[in-house]
Amino acid sequence: MNEITTHIDDSRAVRNVWILVLAQAILGAQMPMIFTIGGLAGQALTTNLCFATLPISLIVLGSMLAASPMSSFMQAYGRRAGFFLGAACGALGGAIGAYGLYIASFPIFLLGSFITGGYMSAQGFYRFAAADTASDDFRPKAISYVMAGGLAAAVIGPQLVKLSNGMIASPSALVSSFAGAYLLVLALNVIGSLLFIFIDIPRPKPPAHDDPKGRTRWELITTPRIAVAVICAMVSYALMNLVMTSTPLAVVGCGFETSDAADVVTAHVLAMFVPSFFTGHLIARFGVERIVATGLVILAGAGAVALSGVELEHFFVALILLGLGWNFGFIGATSMLAGAHEPHERGRMQGLNDVIVFGGVTVASLASGGLMNCSGGSAQAGWTSVNLAMAPFLMLAGGALIWLVLRPKEA
Repeated sequence: MNEITTHIDDSRAVRNVWILVLAQAILGAQMPMIFTIGGLAGQALTTNLCFATLPISLIVLGSMLAASPMSSFMQAYGRRAGFFLGAACGALGGAIGAYGLYIASFPIFLLGSFITGGYMSAQGFYRFAAADTASDDFRPKAISYVMAGGLAAAVIGPQLVKLSNGMIASPSALVSSFAGAYLLVLALNVIGSLLFIFIDIPRPKPPAHDDPKGRTRWELITTPRIAVAVICAMVSYALMNLVMTSTPLAVVGCGFETSDAADVVTAHVLAMFVPSFFTGHLIARFGVERIVATGLVILAGAGAVALSGVELEHFFVALILLGLGWNFGFIGATSMLAGAHEPHERGRMQGLNDVIVFGGVTVASLASGGLMNCSGGSAQAGWTSVNLAMAPFLMLAGGALIWLVLRPKEA
């Protein structure tokens, strides 16, 4: 990242990028942790296996419901206050989740998951915060570098899951296997939140009476470039979540170990974030539309590999492609959106975007457990259903992108 320091006008942005990269690495580690064990813990707690992935679904639902209020809160009080609030939600969610496991209460465990969604919502704004103080040229790179912080989270999170197994001595397999991970989530939020003391993003000025009001939410979402950016971001994120949520269940259901599932998730999250070191450069060179299209094609390839077999190598290759496709599709769509609205529209548009995106992700995560456990008589049949479900949504995003590219320029 040394070359970015040559942009004198972006010195503040560079400082903020480093802080957000560290936050993504430390605080972000809780998400691969929870996504690795959330479905397995839910499966052990619930009496209806169709609801095994409900804990993950409620995290995403909490994130969706928090997106607009979180965006408005940041618009009024600044990014720092919003990020502290998100970390507080993560800490509280981890504590409640651990308690729910300790007393073997599925409803309490679900409550902790829902509150954790407040952290996930705040984390989603790291990418936008990176763009706040960046120049037009540096913006896609700033977004990309911050997303790259997830590379460390991809390594830290699943390894903490392994470390936490048996960390709490208990006759209950549920507590000894999973509760320690949720206590580590609590610690990550407390430690990681200290980074936000050093972030330097000015608090937005209160609008004056004669300031431009900006477009309404309807006018924003019906702007073609914004609409296509939101659709592609939603499809990229929702399909990644659909498949990733089911992956630990599928891996274990096909005869492999929980540690194998953690390794597959590690490879997947690495693939999500390693490309971020060059995605911004690729966007600058080839254009955002080409990068988003490439992401959608790679997502389709992930589904094809997953459908071709259920050996461990199939899971690894499919989930690596899934991560790479998400990176190109989601970062590309985020960059497209960041350049399509004015600063005074930021709070309104970014909140609306994340409501729509995480609304799609919520539906995907809810569908994931049902497709995996209730659409066939075996783990292999459920895994097939999950991956076949990707097709219509990829066609939707691909069609929208083609329509945008083919629109007359004067339109």
